[in-house]
Amino acid sequence: MSDQPRGRSTSECSVVIPVYNGAETVPILVERFKVILPELAGRYEVILVNDGSPDRSWDVIQKLAAIHPWVRGINLMRNYGQHNATLCGVRAARYALIVTMDDDLQHLPEEIHHLLAKLEEGYDVVYGIPHQRPHSWWRNGFSVFTKIILSSAMGIRTIRDIGSFRAFRTNLRQAFENYNSPELILDVLLSWGTTRFATVPVKEAPRDHGASNYTFRKLVHVAFLVLTGFSTAPLRLATIIGFTFTLFGILAFLYVVIVYFTQGSIPGFPFLASIISLFSGAQLFALGIIGEYLGRVFDRIASRPCYTIGGTAGEQPE
Repeated sequence: MSDQPRGRSTSECSVVIPVYNGAETVPILVERFKVILPELAGRYEVILVNDGSPDRSWDVIQKLAAIHPWVRGINLMRNYGQHNATLCGVRAARYALIVTMDDDLQHLPEEIHHLLAKLEEGYDVVYGIPHQRPHSWWRNGFSVFTKIILSSAMGIRTIRDIGSFRAFRTNLRQAFENYNSPELILDVLLSWGTTRFATVPVKEAPRDHGASNYTFRKLVHVAFLVLTGFSTAPLRLATIIGFTFTLFGILAFLYVVIVYFTQGSIPGFPFLASIISLFSGAQLFALGIIGEYLGRVFDRIASRPCYTIGGTAGEQPE
């Protein structure tokens, strides 16, 4: 672990942690925060957002909030997802700087001061990026691909590595205070308020408790959400494909005319079947993209909430 920072780098800080099946890890985190946070800030709080955990996470959070006045708990009525739970905590934060991190002990509280120090250089959002990725090769590869798509959707070309261990200024939430949809990516929402992003290398511990909730299926879902929920790139791709196949159709028509006048006949069923297959595939591809966007529009129009709070624990703001 890194050396402890000397002195206080900021006057106030809120730490937001979405909790899912964290009954074993959350008490360990709080004990470490009890040592770390007084060195980081004069005023601080830890907001634990229980994201519909099926284990005893909420009971544990309530007990911790009763013991420590700087611990606050929020219990969501069901599982909404990591970004939704994090957004709930971000909106509940009271202090000028916010740090978000996971509950699985892979993100080290002892590394937070690196993020806060980078913020003091004039940035608005700072990501803590591990020196070495701890996951399998396929997940690391797909994660890099997803993050490239995400940074493109955010319009921040200089950032190629994004994660849930981040620090940012609380006033950025004004840019998305009216956002209300069950499908969200917090990093994209942050990019609505600033372009001053940065990264800093941090240590990351191996996973000792539980397993990652991000399966291959969920990673694919995130990629599609980024592409169709916060970017128009797929629609442009559909337009390009449609234009390309239109040119192909014109060329195919010219080929048929030339063969007819030079040879008197043209290939029959195989030629016709190949042309129909190409154009049908292009049409179905474009319709699939349009269908994804219609689904996102439906979610927005339905006005489903990002989350619903079922209860709180600890001292709540007035």
